[in-house]
Amino acid sequence: MTQPRGIRAFLIQNRKSKIQNRIGWFSCAFVITTCIIPTIIPRPVLGAERLTLSYGLLERSVSVQSLEDYARTGKIDDELAAYFQYAPKERLEQIKQVLLTPIPLNVVQVSQFLYTPIGERLLENLATVIEGETQATGLYGIRAALILAAAEPEGLTLLNVLRKFPSSEVSINLARALQLANLAQSFLNQTQQAIALIQKEANQEATTTLGESISNTINLLQPGFYQWQKQSINLNDRSRSRTYPADIYLPQVSQPRPVIVISHGLGSDRTSFVYLAEYLASYGFVVAVPEHPGSNAQQLQALLSGRAANITSPREFIDRPLDVRYLLDELARRSQSEPAFQGRLNLEQVGVIGQSFGGYTALALAGAPINFSQIQQSCPPSRDTLNVSLLLQCLTAELSLSEDYDLSDPRIKAAIAINPINSIVLGKDSLSQIKIPVMIVSSSNDTAAPALPEQIQPFTWLTTANKYLALISGGTHFSTIAESPNSVIPVPEQVIGPNPALAQRYVKFLSLPFFQSYVANQPSYLTYLNADYINRISQQPLPLSLVRSLNLNTDNTSQLQIAFGKK
Repeated sequence: MTQPRGIRAFLIQNRKSKIQNRIGWFSCAFVITTCIIPTIIPRPVLGAERLTLSYGLLERSVSVQSLEDYARTGKIDDELAAYFQYAPKERLEQIKQVLLTPIPLNVVQVSQFLYTPIGERLLENLATVIEGETQATGLYGIRAALILAAAEPEGLTLLNVLRKFPSSEVSINLARALQLANLAQSFLNQTQQAIALIQKEANQEATTTLGESISNTINLLQPGFYQWQKQSINLNDRSRSRTYPADIYLPQVSQPRPVIVISHGLGSDRTSFVYLAEYLASYGFVVAVPEHPGSNAQQLQALLSGRAANITSPREFIDRPLDVRYLLDELARRSQSEPAFQGRLNLEQVGVIGQSFGGYTALALAGAPINFSQIQQSCPPSRDTLNVSLLLQCLTAELSLSEDYDLSDPRIKAAIAINPINSIVLGKDSLSQIKIPVMIVSSSNDTAAPALPEQIQPFTWLTTANKYLALISGGTHFSTIAESPNSVIPVPEQVIGPNPALAQRYVKFLSLPFFQSYVANQPSYLTYLNADYINRISQQPLPLSLVRSLNLNTDNTSQLQIAFGKK
């Protein structure tokens, strides 16, 4: 039976809602990291009674009460039956979840975010799809509904948003929604093609290395034989008026050992990669883990409680690499004066590893300067961008161009960037200047720093002789991060993704031979850095691939340019 045009549009919108449901929470949680304090909370006096789906001149309307009755009781009345008869049973269950599943943000957190410039930018985008009875109920109505819904006992749910909308009718512009859905589909198709290409290349590379023996095979699952101690220090860089702590993991050795620095992500802290710090220390590395005070969990907590105006600033793109440089300088000073550090650190052989914002930090230290020319061309990003990390990267447009920002450090001999943000703030011209070995780790289901524009394509821009791209298929932006006792916002399991413990094991598998080879100068470990070995340790539900080269077709359509954030 041929579906009526309105019903077909309704079902297509349902498909788009599924996509939005997967990415919506994390997009909100990620961009909340660039917020300022709100001043006014509007008070809507109405609640939506009907939800209208419009497509040009065609409109179909459904009662919000009918949707609520279905979500709470499973009852499908005559009004809904006209729509739901075409939807599969599993899709109906998804509709229930979309309507009732709360987003774990309270009213203060939601209002803090929605009154920021970035929050208003996203509201403007939503207002092109969601409309009230008057123009005034667009951006402002959506914001009011979100804030008041978050104050309800059930929390921030889509059903509560509809109930708090300051208009008796809410209209969904299907033409605009389908435009965004088509853009998303194009973006996803391009990403899947790139992932398939990586897996194909990894299989080809595995075939060429098949049968190569790994001498003195080490069980990388097991910790090393070095005993270590953790010592916390406080640093005070008076030149920047910046005070911050760092944890130092010191192996019990009688000779200087290479140093690895770990840089945490935005809104995180120095506990996020304790598992990696302890593991590397057990293999004889000194591991230094600074906490970046302008972009850590404490700063996020200060924002959400009203004690800070924002979670980070453009200056943090400068301060983070300088935090690491000052930390290395301080360790050098202490190694000359304090018995606990004397004779134990080789500060001419340093590696750095970072995740997300920390991934940017690692690449900047490795020799990629901030690309102000590209920032000026690409910021602000397109309204239709699917890459929310650009909202953070484009903060750098506010940095002064009169200063000389030298962020690299010659002591850094190798760098690993996990889920880095870099496509605009660094870009091709900057990444091609890196001369030391680099590994980029990407997650196929990362919706904060999407794999294709932020890791896969940037990998092809690297010109250094020793470069690696590791892809965790099914991984998310949170997969490699250990749960922190200082976590501000709980992260739902569906956002973390399946089996984070496996993803964290992969980080160990990859970082140890990489740093042993290129920082500790132990070339025997290179045999672990090949596609065949990675294939052998790869497991479901997060298959792991490793390539050293990739010929990516960059003949992007105009839609993909928009998805990347280019105007």
